[in-house]
Amino acid sequence: MKILIASDIHGSAYWANRLFEAIDAEQPDRVVLLGDLLYHGPRNDLPRDYAPKQVIPLLNNLAQTGRLMAVRGNCEAEVDQMVLDVPCMADSATLVDDHGRTLFFTHGHVFGAGLHNSVDNVPPLPEGSALVYGHTHIKVNETCEVHPGLWLFNPGSVSIPKDGTHSYGVYDSEQPVECAFKHVILEER
Repeated sequence: MKILIASDIHGSAYWANRLFEAIDAEQPDRVVLLGDLLYHGPRNDLPRDYAPKQVIPLLNNLAQTGRLMAVRGNCEAEVDQMVLDVPCMADSATLVDDHGRTLFFTHGHVFGAGLHNSVDNVPPLPEGSALVYGHTHIKVNETCEVHPGLWLFNPGSVSIPKDGTHSYGVYDSEQPVECAFKHVILEER
């Protein structure tokens, strides 16, 4: 099972289009979006080509394929759900891969492991699970020292990265957890 994971598009038509080019190239079985899809939020500068109305049809077209899953970020509101064809208001979603590994997807403001301004609120998860979150705009791919037996993955931000590299993540269930997640940088053109 191959899952493309992205977070924090924040309404950037430019970076959403770059992400959708990557989705076409990667051909994942599933796409999981970790929130903050359309709105840039009051603490962020406007991302490049801020145009949420252009991002909406991209998301809705992908939703029609049945491969898209999304969780609520701290910038989502009821109006976002009104224009999107994928449910996006749940604080988390869980997926068990084809080898029985639990992947817990969340944005990072309700559930998280306490890294880089994410809350420290880990739900009960089986040993060997992965907590996959966004929110901080900082890439993470490591074991959790505070919560033993838990792997942490943050794909970084598609449009407003803290380290200057726009990114998404890929999960390959055929790999052991320490190799299953990788970051992919979206190059600017």
